[in-house]
Amino acid sequence: MNAVLIIDKPAGLTSHDVVNRVRRILQERSVGHLGTLDPMATGVLPLVVGSLTRLAQFYIASEKVYEGVIRFGFSTDTYDAEGEATSSIESSFDRISEAKIRELACRFRGVIQQTPPPFSAKKIHGVPAYKLARKKQEVPLQPVQVEIKEFDILQVEGDRASFRARVASGTYMRSVAHDMGQQLGCGAHLESLRRTVAGEFELADSHTLQQLDSASKTGRLDDLSIHPRKLLPQFPSVTANDEMAALIACGRSLNLPELSRAPQVKVFQGQRELIAIATRIAGTLFHPKIVLAGEPATQTAKR
Repeated sequence: MNAVLIIDKPAGLTSHDVVNRVRRILQERSVGHLGTLDPMATGVLPLVVGSLTRLAQFYIASEKVYEGVIRFGFSTDTYDAEGEATSSIESSFDRISEAKIRELACRFRGVIQQTPPPFSAKKIHGVPAYKLARKKQEVPLQPVQVEIKEFDILQVEGDRASFRARVASGTYMRSVAHDMGQQLGCGAHLESLRRTVAGEFELADSHTLQQLDSASKTGRLDDLSIHPRKLLPQFPSVTANDEMAALIACGRSLNLPELSRAPQVKVFQGQRELIAIATRIAGTLFHPKIVLAGEPATQTAKR
């Protein structure tokens, strides 16, 4: 099976847990995801299956949209609700106004320097930071540049603030929550998080693991997969005739004068079969960057 599936990830599972479950449901080894969600988080988790795992390289910088809740009053070692408290509950939070929280949120918009959480997959000398943090070892993570394109406080109720954020890839909302608490002097952590958008994929495209399992048993998997024409909307599409498809299968370049200004294009054979992503190399000449047609999933899995 070659497909893109959007799973509504439940809380309590890692992204890799979801991948493993889908492998068992589909009886397909070649399955990957397009962006990790923390175990606590829920929502949009895009999965690529079969030869379409090779599309992952085009989603590395995908935008994400999140909705969640920040709880003020104390911080935790994981920067979320699953960690251990690292500060006592501060009654001083009662004196922090909603206006102050909204004003502070504005400072996090734009391009900022952000230190990833110690419990994260960021690597230190080849070792994931969370492995060091679990052993109570020092986690010397350095700040990195991230971009928060939108960050709106939707409601403040008691010691909790609900928000919506649109961010560039690599941004940790856990760090945003933690840093807000530090700047307010009362501590804070991320209480809940739901991803509503990842790249071009939205919650409306998603399905539960139970729905996927049911569709697999009844032969309706095509109903759940994203139509290939909707993938990578920033790339224009071209439908190949038999001669063009033969050139692509051999890894040879082809002339596409009608797409002379496009840096990359999606090449289809028929309406649903995505056979290649081609890159413009000169003028109207395009060369296949990846060839998907005729590649069995078992071959992809071995790479």
